[in-house]
Amino acid sequence: MLKTKERLEYSQLLDEFLLGCKTEQRIGMEYERIPVSHYGKNVVPYDGEFGICELLREFAKIDNWDYILDGDSIIGLKKLHETITLEPGCQIELSLEPQIFIKDLKKRIEEIDSALAPILEDFDIKLLNVGVSPKTTYKNIKLLPKQRYHLMANYLWGILSDVMMRETAGIQVGIDFKSEEDAMRKFRLANLMMPFATAMFANSKIRGGVDTGYKSFRALAWLNTDNERCGFATDFNKNMCFKDYVAKLLETPMIFINRDDKMIGINGKMTFKQYMEKGFEEFLPTIEDWKLHSNLYFPEVRLRNFIEIRNHDCVGNGLEYSVPALYKGIMYSASAMEETEEILNKYTTNEIKELRYNVAKYALNSKIEKKQILPICKEFAEIAYYTLKTEGEGEEEFILPLIELLKEGKCPADI
Repeated sequence: MLKTKERLEYSQLLDEFLLGCKTEQRIGMEYERIPVSHYGKNVVPYDGEFGICELLREFAKIDNWDYILDGDSIIGLKKLHETITLEPGCQIELSLEPQIFIKDLKKRIEEIDSALAPILEDFDIKLLNVGVSPKTTYKNIKLLPKQRYHLMANYLWGILSDVMMRETAGIQVGIDFKSEEDAMRKFRLANLMMPFATAMFANSKIRGGVDTGYKSFRALAWLNTDNERCGFATDFNKNMCFKDYVAKLLETPMIFINRDDKMIGINGKMTFKQYMEKGFEEFLPTIEDWKLHSNLYFPEVRLRNFIEIRNHDCVGNGLEYSVPALYKGIMYSASAMEETEEILNKYTTNEIKELRYNVAKYALNSKIEKKQILPICKEFAEIAYYTLKTEGEGEEEFILPLIELLKEGKCPADI
């Protein structure tokens, strides 16, 4: 007998995105860093007296966070609307409550870092603001004891999928939308901007102790991971709607479902559409299955009840706040969006897709229509700067580190 109370309807899948429409437009940020031993620069393991598990345990005591558990294993911490979670190779991710102002995101990160600093010092750990582990490769990074990650590691295909999971760290930005039309316009624009943004924040040149020849080895890893669920979600045409994104998700192979905290592997045997039609073994789909499936889809830009812009290497020295500032300055201004669209509409979908492959190696030296992309990146940063300055909240200060770097014709990997 199939185990479900009621049949999942197609309308419920759409509702998950329609319910994301908001009047207040905030900015969110997920900030991943790589924990290394301060002197040896090796990635710190999960287990051991001075491992990441013990670090989380100590931090929970002093700053009153609750455990996030997978079985008996501590895999993260939570406090109200914020989490500190671990990626598959023990990369530490701060997921912050979205804010109207970037200064409030910055303040919260500084508060958490300040509370964490004494424990990091005691544990001899430094959190690196880079896009890939500079010394330790995945062969020497043990996978976190989390059911989900082991199922993903066994399923995800591509020659660099293990690198992506265990070695990389990035910064993701979440932006809100007011309506379906607003969502899809921002979604399209974010996709078109993504290769340029990857180039601007490229910061993963050194891997395994050597120069890889790529400005963003992290971007290269994503290019070589399961292209059924990574890359661009659609061809982002001007008439696309939520149904187009749902259609893409429905045709994506499933990895697993969750029942009573137990992961049940599907391992690509069916798409979600097929699951909707006939179920899997004794199980029929639920809305929680759909949410999980959506979260196991990893495009450059992901649609949720907000828009998640994903492919930026982790950066520091103030540039971490330039990432949300770039999008806030463009996506929350009608005139800035129009100006950015005018620049990008000159290029075909295929040209943008080809650029995605080039920026991993060449970053700002990449070319589109035989012209270097650096001037275009400068335009985007300047558009964001003037929009933020016009708002009169001083937020333009957060884009300045990026503007100064672009003036030198450099991305972080060049430094």
